[in-house]
Amino acid sequence: MSEIIKGHDERGNLIYFKSSTWEYWKKYDKNNNCIYYRISTCFEYWKEFDENNNLIHYKNSYNSEKWFKYDKNNKQIFITEKEFNEIEFRKKEKEYLSRTKCSRFEIMEI
Repeated sequence: MSEIIKGHDERGNLIYFKSSTWEYWKKYDKNNNCIYYRISTCFEYWKEFDENNNLIHYKNSYNSEKWFKYDKNNKQIFITEKEFNEIEFRKKEKEYLSRTKCSRFEIMEI
């Protein structure tokens, strides 16, 4: 009989699991949304949530990335390619400015 090992964070979320065949790790944000997952097969994903706990960004280790927004009824809407390109531009600009320590531009939070 194989041993199963589990680990939990201070809020009771399962953050580690190991059996004889595989293991995984998870990380949660302050609202208990799973924001990181990695399985022993080397698959990983990252998620970002807004203040209403809506998923707004998903990226995985297979180079799949998606951004989402929500209408006034809290229904998920996929972001258009144009909006995605604008988000990517702002991310790169923010990263560049943080590396160059240039403060003459103000970057909007995504």
